[in-house]
Amino acid sequence: MNQWPPPPPPVVPEAELPPQPAPGRVKVLHVITRFAGGSGGNTLLSAIGLDARRYEVWIAAAPGGPLWEVAERAGVRTVHLPNMGETISPIGDIKALGSLMRLMRRERFSIVHTHSSKAGVLGRLAAWLTRAPVVIHTFHGFAFHDFMSAGRRRVYGWFERSMRSRADRYLAVAPRVAREAVEMRLAPPGSVVVVPSSVELDRIPTTSDPALRRELGVPEGVSVVGTVGRIVFQKAPLDFVRMAAIVRQTHPDVRFIMVGDASLESAPLEAETRAEADRLGVEVIFTGFRPDAPKIAAMLDVFVISSLYEGLGRSLTEAMAAGRPVVATAVNGVPDLVEPGSTGLLAPPADPAALAECVSWLLDHPDEGRRMGAQGRTRVLSIFDAGTMCAMLDAEYCRLLGLPQPVTVAQPANGNGGSPKPVIPSNRWPAASPVAASSLHVDP
Repeated sequence: MNQWPPPPPPVVPEAELPPQPAPGRVKVLHVITRFAGGSGGNTLLSAIGLDARRYEVWIAAAPGGPLWEVAERAGVRTVHLPNMGETISPIGDIKALGSLMRLMRRERFSIVHTHSSKAGVLGRLAAWLTRAPVVIHTFHGFAFHDFMSAGRRRVYGWFERSMRSRADRYLAVAPRVAREAVEMRLAPPGSVVVVPSSVELDRIPTTSDPALRRELGVPEGVSVVGTVGRIVFQKAPLDFVRMAAIVRQTHPDVRFIMVGDASLESAPLEAETRAEADRLGVEVIFTGFRPDAPKIAAMLDVFVISSLYEGLGRSLTEAMAAGRPVVATAVNGVPDLVEPGSTGLLAPPADPAALAECVSWLLDHPDEGRRMGAQGRTRVLSIFDAGTMCAMLDAEYCRLLGLPQPVTVAQPANGNGGSPKPVIPSNRWPAASPVAASSLHVDP
């Protein structure tokens, strides 16, 4: 194992020394398509969580979104790429590629770390063309899936596979995402390391706010079922509304909430979702974008994810951190976090009736639901903090650059002597324990 002894304590304060040269920092460039959503939040925490004494971190992405200001306040260097779009655009993509190449040639980054599909292709290509020393790509999810046309799926898959050999290491936000990346030949076998996508655990409430319930018009004592996520095709908002209509038949007092806004492209889908709720006669509270979305999630009796595809789902992780019982579709990395009878329930995608059956089961078994929520919270707290994620990133960066592995010195548990032991972050995932396996009668 590549190690180097840490420096001894200083003999005199640095301020009393003659001027000393600043140590050279490792320059890291994160490239992401949209600096927003779950992957954007992950990239932000990755950037600001690294040791600023050792790393100079940059982020390049399409403009727009509230995360830019947060990154800049934290000292992260930022570059807006106006031609970086989510869909294939030959002219725009060539311009974005040129911007990235000019940036990489000028700044000479030691590490180029790409995220998401479009930025992953353009960023890896630019890094290869400019001979970047180290290239890493994170799989947050996949651009192609079963719910798109076969032709479009083939095109997106070809672009992803064309960059298969253009990274030195691949990261994935969940074990099943890592497995899918290898099975779909997006990454070579043995090249993928699981690094859980962290959330800001200290900012997630665990109890319901009575004032918030009053603001949303939800009386005390009334069960609430809800979801948090943008109203876009991936999240299947129509399935959530249809699930709500089914649940309402047997649980007429339950209230339903959808937190999240729509993109310009998905505005018609939002209108269709509202119209479907009216047609089915189910009252759904549409809140739009809410900066306090975690507070709303903490007031839910059941948190629902109806996505058709989802790398892992940041809102799902946050809901579990809040101790909420969850029902989620069994897609991509979601089953790595939601295990039936242990931390929640699963349903097939595009099946509102199955979602409704799971939600009804949790409403009818509140004690088991609370225990699942508590175990889900314990599971998330065990590995999804930003410190753990950044320590794992630091370890991968150092390994690829040939630097000594970062160590965290763990003192002996009894505090009565003994040698401190170095702790190296490794590829791991928290286990789960069953809660209601014997009484669970819902097919995932």
